[in-house]
Amino acid sequence: MSRRTAIVYAVGLPLVLVLLIFLPAGSLAWRPGWVFLAVLVAGFGLSALVLARVNPVIYRARSRIQAGTLAWDKTLLALLLPAMTAVLPVAALDAGRWQEATLPTWAILLGYVGVLAGIALAAWAQAVNPFFEPGVRIQSERHQRVIDSGPYRYVRHPGYVAALWLFFGMGLALGSLWALVPAALAAGLLVLRTVWEDRLLQGELDGYAEYARRVRWKLVPGVW
Repeated sequence: MSRRTAIVYAVGLPLVLVLLIFLPAGSLAWRPGWVFLAVLVAGFGLSALVLARVNPVIYRARSRIQAGTLAWDKTLLALLLPAMTAVLPVAALDAGRWQEATLPTWAILLGYVGVLAGIALAAWAQAVNPFFEPGVRIQSERHQRVIDSGPYRYVRHPGYVAALWLFFGMGLALGSLWALVPAALAAGLLVLRTVWEDRLLQGELDGYAEYARRVRWKLVPGVW
């Protein structure tokens, strides 16, 4: 990633988050929104600094949807990304503008645990996996191989586990139950993506079928 692109991301993403949170909330004075934004920016900022040192190639891999991304995945992403993004404005409307229900402190703290755990797990997965891309494809030109270190020793798709924690954690951290509706929709689409991607990898990536026999669980150890 060029310095210019890095600056655009560093400035642009927080501004987008401000719009997604405070425009629906109806006020820049909504304190829970600023606390959430500070935690999110600090968490992802620290994650980005760590990845820049341990696996900088990940920035090129994740900079865009790469050529060869499968058509079914592009369709899923067209549904998944809006559902995921909707968590923030729905939460801001519910807890910031309408304030119809107040979650207990323990639920909000649980949400923050989910957000931070999701950021940390995603960073761990990206740190050990140079093939961690936003789209599903077999990366033949990069000589893709099976990654079985780090969190991949426990589940086959730790990046998706991290995303699930983030989906539900963000809504709870902002104090909203209604935000769990788009989070659940995004989670359902992600589970479907997990099934289809795992099937592709077992059929077309050398060594993955044997890895799947060793690491039995796709997302939840002992369950699935």
